[in-house]
Amino acid sequence: MALTDEVKAKITELGGNVGYLIAGDLEHHIFLSQWKKEYPAAKLVGPKGLPERRKAITNDPMIGHEEFDFLYDEKNAHSAAISDEFAADFEVEMVDAHPNKEIVLFYKPEKVLIEADLMFNLPPTEQYSKVPESEKKGGGLLKKIFYSLNSTAGPAKGHKRLLWYAISNGGKNRAGFNESAKRIYGWDWNTLIPCHGDTIEGKGKEVFGKVFDWHINGKK
Repeated sequence: MALTDEVKAKITELGGNVGYLIAGDLEHHIFLSQWKKEYPAAKLVGPKGLPERRKAITNDPMIGHEEFDFLYDEKNAHSAAISDEFAADFEVEMVDAHPNKEIVLFYKPEKVLIEADLMFNLPPTEQYSKVPESEKKGGGLLKKIFYSLNSTAGPAKGHKRLLWYAISNGGKNRAGFNESAKRIYGWDWNTLIPCHGDTIEGKGKEVFGKVFDWHINGKK
């Protein structure tokens, strides 16, 4: 997210110590340079391939070419060894079988799962709560279809099918995707913070289990 004055003020309120800047996947990294400039001591963390992707972008002043301190790949996909401090508070799963190389974080002290594109929870009511109603219109049929494929409401059939037939199969390693889903589901968490859509408090693991049922328990 952008490092706005409001965000800076909140960080200062929390003590002002930013230790880690983590790109959740290959797609979510645009503001890393902005944060690194403000908090130069923070360690940069991301998935394999991201440094090369950023260095190939030469026409966007927002995206710098900073060196990463820790990169996740298939060999260290379960590691929290960024530091002893980090390992004490977090479990990590780099979903290498996902096309975006998702880095999923489990914050143990508060039983919170943090993820980018592994699971959406649309529509994003909370995230767009400050946008005037007149600016929320548009999108038409395509928007409705996209929301239906990324909704966790009800049986979430569209979401389940998207993950099974497109996302996990698109990565050509559904077995690996299944193993990641099982490991994430096995952690002791209850709140889920997605990049896209509303935070699910208290029932996050229950909703995750429903959406990833085929990956966790096998497709019936």
